[in-house]
Amino acid sequence: MSRQVQRPQLSIVIPAYNEEQNIGPCLDDLMTFLVDQEGIDTEVIVVNDNSVDATESEVISRQQRWPSIRLVRRKPPGGFGRAIRTGLQFVRGEVIIIYMADRSDHPRDAKRYYDTIMEGYDCVFGSRFIRGAEVNRYPRVKLWVNRLVNKTIQWMFWTPMNDLTNAFKAYRAGVIDLCGPYRSCHFNITLEMSLSALISGFRIKEIPIGWEGRTWGSTNLRMREMGRRYLCTLLMLFFQRVLMSDDVVAEGKRDPGAAIEVFSDPKGLETADHT
Repeated sequence: MSRQVQRPQLSIVIPAYNEEQNIGPCLDDLMTFLVDQEGIDTEVIVVNDNSVDATESEVISRQQRWPSIRLVRRKPPGGFGRAIRTGLQFVRGEVIIIYMADRSDHPRDAKRYYDTIMEGYDCVFGSRFIRGAEVNRYPRVKLWVNRLVNKTIQWMFWTPMNDLTNAFKAYRAGVIDLCGPYRSCHFNITLEMSLSALISGFRIKEIPIGWEGRTWGSTNLRMREMGRRYLCTLLMLFFQRVLMSDDVVAEGKRDPGAAIEVFSDPKGLETADHT
């Protein structure tokens, strides 16, 4: 008799590349707050994206205390988007949060995301640039680029949401199923995921969040390299919104299990079986 694995309430996907100094405290903060204090049945999937340091050891050392921490090891080629896509293949929770390994995101905001989804929303997008947000140590040049890019996105997609490039967001599992499979390999997956949900007509709430600039290591985001990838993803989804909005919205409302296979028995009677 097979044992059925209970579905967790919350799945958190954390892509990690050379985060040996950050990933341990990151997991400690998350699990202590969400599991030990708040009692939320949470699995955390850390995707080791070809790290060459002690990132894996730091994760493994926490698994005895919190068995719901899962470690997934990726093979090359690496990439932030590839790591997220890999993590999404392993999630089991009804609510899925993308979370950064560098401790820039706050566990209390992850709890607020979960609570907001439970209110009936399909997605929760955090913003670092609305009333109530707290941002510390944001590099000035990247801040200027961020504001320019997000203002452009607001204009192109007619949306008041002003931080769509931020990875830290929450989605119902059904949204991921209907909007995926995703194709982006790098940080442009942040746009692909958020804009796909936006143009599909899902119910989204934007809330203020906290954000901390990293205090150890260096970011893997290279703005010059990412520019063409962001542009490609942005234009692809913009033209889907403009030229194929009816199809996009219909896809967001479809029932993934609606198709059936039809058979004929020897007597000529038709029988149907759900696939």
